[in-house]
Amino acid sequence: MSGSSGSTGGSDAGRELGDFLVTRRAAVDPTSVGLPAGPRRRAPGLRREEVALLAGVSVTWYTWLEQGRAEHPSRAVLDAVARALLLDDAEHAHLLTLAERVAGQGVPDVIGDSCDRPPPDALVRAVDALDPAPTYLLGPCWEYLAWNRAQGLLYPQAEELPEEDRNLLVIVLCEPTARELIVDREVEARAMVTEFRAATAAMRGEPKLERLIDRLRAESPEFAAWWADHDVAGFHSRLRSYDHPVAGRLTFEYQAFRPAEWPAYRLVTQLPVPGDDSTQRLTSG
Repeated sequence: MSGSSGSTGGSDAGRELGDFLVTRRAAVDPTSVGLPAGPRRRAPGLRREEVALLAGVSVTWYTWLEQGRAEHPSRAVLDAVARALLLDDAEHAHLLTLAERVAGQGVPDVIGDSCDRPPPDALVRAVDALDPAPTYLLGPCWEYLAWNRAQGLLYPQAEELPEEDRNLLVIVLCEPTARELIVDREVEARAMVTEFRAATAAMRGEPKLERLIDRLRAESPEFAAWWADHDVAGFHSRLRSYDHPVAGRLTFEYQAFRPAEWPAYRLVTQLPVPGDDSTQRLTSG
């Protein structure tokens, strides 16, 4: 965690909350909330007392919140802080999740119980059924658990990876073959990190997740820098392109689904783009 956060709360959850609030506070242009920029500001963004004023809370209480010391803040107060910091929907949800973690709510059973179990057979069959659209299944820590024939053609190196390396972020950030495959890899990788942070916020403290984060920090300077920014984003569908060594430039519509019965998992599929023959070129060999 950044030493500049000023967070002094004793728990990791408290520090995570404090660092998130500090980075969001630094990102707000004072003029965007009706405050003068002023010539005497020594740091970007809002001051603590300004956030407190905008949120209608005391400076002491807001300081405690940044330090992870505010016990059981109400939803109304957290919503007010979110408005003061101009948080978007994903950031607002992240704030609420982090506050729940500070309040002592553990990893949800539906997630924790899924961390070391084989994926449900029905989900594996769903992945296969979506062929010829390249499709794969992710676990709670974004483990790369199953993939169909088309995905195997798109990224055949996955079959050769040891189990501990079969993680989407490890592949995208640490595997040279993925660097060469993904077009605009840095943009895509950064988007994945922000989505990963939002998707796994409720799991922070889960040993498997913490080991993964420590590994990525150590092995990927990009991840270490982006993780320190505390940016979060919800998933959004988009076009994703690949430079495939056999099929050439491929473009798909990137979509992700969370199964209602097994919400700890994420099914990711790459659909054909109307008028584009990428799926045919990938799977016709």
